[in-house]
Amino acid sequence: MKASPARLVILLASWTVAKLHPPQPHPAAEIFPVMADADFAGLVADIKQSGQLEPIVIHDNQILDGRHRYRACEQLGIEPITVEWKGRWQSARLRDLEEPSPPAEGRGVDMLDTTTGGRQPPILRPFQIKAVDDVEAAIAAGKRRMLLVAPTGAGKTVVLAELVRRTVERGGRALVLAHRRELVGQASRKLHAVGLDHGIIAPEFPARPGEPVQVASIPTLHARAVRSNLLQLPPANLLVVDEAHHSTAQTWRRIIEAYPGAAVVGPTATPCRADGRGLGGLFEGMVECPAVAELIGLGFLVPTRVYAPSRPDLDGVRTIGGDWNEKQLAERMDRPQLVGDVVSHWHRLAERRRTIVFATSIEHSAHLADEFGRAGVAAAHLDGATPIVERDAIMARLASGALDIVVNCGVIGEGVDVPDVGCIVMARPTKSIVLFRQQVGRGLRPAPGKPDCIVIDHAGAVFEHGHIDEPIAWALAPDKRAERPRKTARDAGRAPKLSACPECTATRWEGQPCAVCGWRPTPKRRAVDFVDGDLGAVDRDMAVRRQDSTIDERYRFHAELAHIARERGYASGWAAHKFREKFGAWPPSRIAPAPIEPRPETRSWVRSRAIAWARSQDKARAQAGAA
Repeated sequence: MKASPARLVILLASWTVAKLHPPQPHPAAEIFPVMADADFAGLVADIKQSGQLEPIVIHDNQILDGRHRYRACEQLGIEPITVEWKGRWQSARLRDLEEPSPPAEGRGVDMLDTTTGGRQPPILRPFQIKAVDDVEAAIAAGKRRMLLVAPTGAGKTVVLAELVRRTVERGGRALVLAHRRELVGQASRKLHAVGLDHGIIAPEFPARPGEPVQVASIPTLHARAVRSNLLQLPPANLLVVDEAHHSTAQTWRRIIEAYPGAAVVGPTATPCRADGRGLGGLFEGMVECPAVAELIGLGFLVPTRVYAPSRPDLDGVRTIGGDWNEKQLAERMDRPQLVGDVVSHWHRLAERRRTIVFATSIEHSAHLADEFGRAGVAAAHLDGATPIVERDAIMARLASGALDIVVNCGVIGEGVDVPDVGCIVMARPTKSIVLFRQQVGRGLRPAPGKPDCIVIDHAGAVFEHGHIDEPIAWALAPDKRAERPRKTARDAGRAPKLSACPECTATRWEGQPCAVCGWRPTPKRRAVDFVDGDLGAVDRDMAVRRQDSTIDERYRFHAELAHIARERGYASGWAAHKFREKFGAWPPSRIAPAPIEPRPETRSWVRSRAIAWARSQDKARAQAGAA
């Protein structure tokens, strides 16, 4: 049977190959630009999820990253096709395609062609539409520089693509700025999906200055247009500054200040400096998407299960620039016993999970990778000196399951998403709330068969910053810091502090049973309930509630939650998350049972949790406004 031309997409091995050996693609094929193997798995997942195109991979079998890509294709169940680059496709499958109409005369095949024939733009969720509307309303009201707070899972790139699309629809021009090539690739793909032709200003990409939208690598644009006159700054009515928490850096500011008449939108999951201070010196307002806790509840992120088996002794380590002195920190953390502890605890807690480890230094990262290797674990090390091709190949092997662990120092961050990663190991202490949340966020993407993300904290980070799903009242003023109401309450003694379970090392509230293993502290003569307006009543008896209910009752409750999730269109993980919220433990099976009609008391309980969450958000916003 002949394939439908509209359902074929070709993923090229690399732009270098395309430039050295310009092919003549079959006119039935649509071309997706792939910057690197790190983008590849996410791109394929996007295509498969959309159901619009059938992905086929074409690569040069002489290219190293092509061979890695071939193995990744096999893992993803995609049929790869090897091509000899001799000016034409050598694939019998492509020759068998129906011949569509030839391209219009005079228009050659452009490797950056973003024609979207046959594809549908992404459907925005209601909260994403509201975010776009709120940003545009604020700009229309005179606030020309707006932060867009969008945690991992909120669809930040989809939102920025819609902002750009609306700008172009009104006859304007847009410039999207990003500092990592992974982010440049993500932005390009989303703009391609909504049908926007655009140029890319980055190494290896041909210039397309006539396009109304440009996606620029900040280092490249600064080098070519600010430090030298090799390139004119592209005109723009709208600047989108991705990962805007970096925007106070001099390189970023010089580009932003070169557009005094443009509206500026800064998407970020963490709208603050490393020390939590606001970005009001550059931005005038803030629009917030749903917080991490709500995204977990809706099933767009997975919850975390945090273990804190050790806390490092950092007495005497100096602070420089708001964070620990890196040299002294490495000396404390890169010790044989501590390195061995990281490996042994991973074996005990997360052995079957693909894992990213964050280390304190290049040497520390290499030592950890070596120790995992000696323990029989497929592990690799990454640092800033790792060649790009090798780095991409390592991340592709992690995505495909060929590697269990990638240990890194300062490499894996924003824009790197491997949904199948189910464990984050923190072996780098940090005072930076930005770094903490960005690192844990690498493990929150949902994936089939992934009920949660295990966080193994050897850095004391959770005791410094709290759980990632705790509410934060972000500050805008540069002399104010982000407020964490739960941490403030804990520090003031108005709420229980976090501690590690003496049996399994999972984090728990002091005085409360462990929700993971069921360990219970010895009751004191007088039990005390801690109550905090943002936290709600901390339920001391969650484990008791679980013991008092029968298996049948818990099964029915789970089935009723599944019914509510189905009728509201929630993601599949919502029912399991709410079950855990009620009973303090995950259901026996993360796969929800057959839905049954909920009892009134079940609906009332779900409604009460939604009201409690809404009140906590209102209070957090009120505190932020007062600041």
